[in-house]
Amino acid sequence: MNNLSQEGLADWSGPILQGALTTLEIAVLAYAIGLLLGLIGASARLSPWAPIRGLGILYSTAVRAVPELLLIILLYYAGSQALTALTNAMGFSGQVSINGFVTAVGVLAFVQGAYMTEVLRGAILAIPRGQLEAADAFGFSAWARFRRIVVPAMLPNALPGMSNLWLILIKDTALISVIGYSELFFTIQQAASSTRAHFLFYAAAGVIYLAMTLSSTALFARLERYLRRSQPTTEEA
Repeated sequence: MNNLSQEGLADWSGPILQGALTTLEIAVLAYAIGLLLGLIGASARLSPWAPIRGLGILYSTAVRAVPELLLIILLYYAGSQALTALTNAMGFSGQVSINGFVTAVGVLAFVQGAYMTEVLRGAILAIPRGQLEAADAFGFSAWARFRRIVVPAMLPNALPGMSNLWLILIKDTALISVIGYSELFFTIQQAASSTRAHFLFYAAAGVIYLAMTLSSTALFARLERYLRRSQPTTEEA
């Protein structure tokens, strides 16, 4: 590594670190909102009422069929135009723009919710029917049954899929660079273009993303072992 590359890396280390933190902020918020949307979507998919079940199917199917990049561009540009037209129609003048951070969290959470819907639905369907019938027999309310029976029985089965969705989400934050928001990948692009040290900075980005995913994988593996601590192992079964 020559002196110019070393100086460039030193100059950009602060912005790159800030970009990495922004990436994690976007991912954590989008994942939390996506988990909530997934719970709502899974409940809708399993609803005994056909209209609600149809809405759940429409949400999970339609959102998973549309590329995330297209949704980001639509919300950022078309969404801003729609809000501007709406405010102008209400008598307010001026241009309304949607913040890049809001766009990132909103779109990624919306997409995560669709995938999370299917992960949670499958995990709920894997719960032995007898456990739910026993809860009903003991007079559990719907909320008590969900909190004390469904969630503890669902999480061990859902966690591998939830882990995969988190890892995908971390990488999908790079799509936000198309609207010029300063997350990790956009900052790396700026650094590589200004210093011409493309290999150095893109390799650094790969190392940072790898560190994020490996640490996340270790955390999810530890959490899964904790949740399965009371379940019999293969040898015991």
